[in-house]
Amino acid sequence: MNLFKSAIYFGLIAMVIGLIAFSLSWKYWEFFNGPLPGYSIFLFPGNLTLTYFWHPIFTEEVNFWPKLFMLLIGQFIVVTTCVVVITSLKKFFGTKLHNNSK
Repeated sequence: MNLFKSAIYFGLIAMVIGLIAFSLSWKYWEFFNGPLPGYSIFLFPGNLTLTYFWHPIFTEEVNFWPKLFMLLIGQFIVVTTCVVVITSLKKFFGTKLHNNSK
């Protein structure tokens, strides 16, 4: 499978997982007396972009739907980029190690 195609699939899966975790956390806030357990782990890439990219550009008074959209887009971009970088490094060092062993 193509490197970028698989990275996009991973990004979409992470975005769907983030949407599910966000929705469950929103719906069951009272049940858990706070966010869903594991919420910060599932949405770590999206929260990174909210904190370090989107927050300096916009203020905290962003409405619910645009903030959710920014969170999910950030989740997609960070995961997709990480998969491309890690896979490229694995290919690079794998072929380099393979060539040196001959």
